[in-house]
Amino acid sequence: MSGKHLIESPTKADGAALWRIARDSQKLDLNSSYAYLLWCRDFADTSVVARSDGAAVGFVIGYRRPSDPEAALVWQVAVDASQRGKGLAGALLDALFDRLVGQGVRYLETTITPDNQASIKLFESFAKRWEADLESAELFGSADFPDDDGVHEPEHLYRIGPLTRR
Repeated sequence: MSGKHLIESPTKADGAALWRIARDSQKLDLNSSYAYLLWCRDFADTSVVARSDGAAVGFVIGYRRPSDPEAALVWQVAVDASQRGKGLAGALLDALFDRLVGQGVRYLETTITPDNQASIKLFESFAKRWEADLESAELFGSADFPDDDGVHEPEHLYRIGPLTRR
């Protein structure tokens, strides 16, 4: 529990709400609504949702890469506009990785565009709270996104760890 938020694994029924939160953020690359349904069903073990008065108000969705089972990649973090500025995104990350570290995850990975200062600060803060190293390097350049005709900014891979139980 974080303040008045219940943080738990999502269920398939959360998919539509998570899609709406991502859409309304106007910052995230929006996936199809179908993708959020699948995330909630197939990746509930590596994802969390925050609820306030029973309604989903934030989430972290991620997965473990088969080529590096000690790493969990955070795909998206989103918080409803009514809940921003209250530390919920950090609480979601902490709750998820408290669980995942107990399952053998030692590294958090995520990708962030250079202009997304809010996300950069969120993950820098996570690394500091967890007393873990943070490394960053370009993973995908603009040219790697052909559907955006070079308009998509590069995505930098942030790798935080090793993580240990707090």
